[in-house]
Amino acid sequence: MEWSTIFHNIKSKHDFKEMHDFLEKEYATEIVYPERKNIYQAFDLTPFENIKVVILGQDPYHGPNQAHGLAFSIQPNAKFPPSLRNMYQELADDIGCIRRSPHLQDWAREGVLLLNTVLTVRKGEAHSHRGIGWEVFTNEIIQAVSEYKEGVVFILWGKPAQEKERLIDRSKHFIIKSPHPSPLSAFRGFFGSKPYSRANQYLVEQGKTPIQWCERKEESNE
Repeated sequence: MEWSTIFHNIKSKHDFKEMHDFLEKEYATEIVYPERKNIYQAFDLTPFENIKVVILGQDPYHGPNQAHGLAFSIQPNAKFPPSLRNMYQELADDIGCIRRSPHLQDWAREGVLLLNTVLTVRKGEAHSHRGIGWEVFTNEIIQAVSEYKEGVVFILWGKPAQEKERLIDRSKHFIIKSPHPSPLSAFRGFFGSKPYSRANQYLVEQGKTPIQWCERKEESNE
């Protein structure tokens, strides 16, 4: 199974013309993140056959030079978001990794699908593209991963992500749930939840190579 086949199947089931027209107008008249070329970067960097872990975000960061198509990841030299900082703190506490690079392309290439449930946003306006059709598309993506893959770890941080649990077949996948890493909720159970080591433990039990969550030298130098 490839993304192109899955995308084709989704488009055959749903009419995204209104969303397409809306985005055409938004990109022509507003500042929208990420750049158009990066909207589907999560799928470009993580082929369907490579998926081992899915981390669900909400919508892209809405500040300058941040969003580039991967949930929670930002471009180099952008302002470091608190959620990502807390993710790195938990990573250090969990498995001893010290990450400095703000982008997570290495995770994506390792097989971590960093999927936002909404793939675009207007500058400075969080959730401004909620309800235009992205949720229909990404729900189908989650269902496709659940249906056609086995032994995938789904990491669901916060209530919006956890609402997607109904789309996942628990009999053949592993779900890790905790509060969101944002400053508002990180201290309510995100810290200490050990998502990285738990994900790798499950992957090893499934006979799969664990995720290299730690930063490689070439990544830290970029």
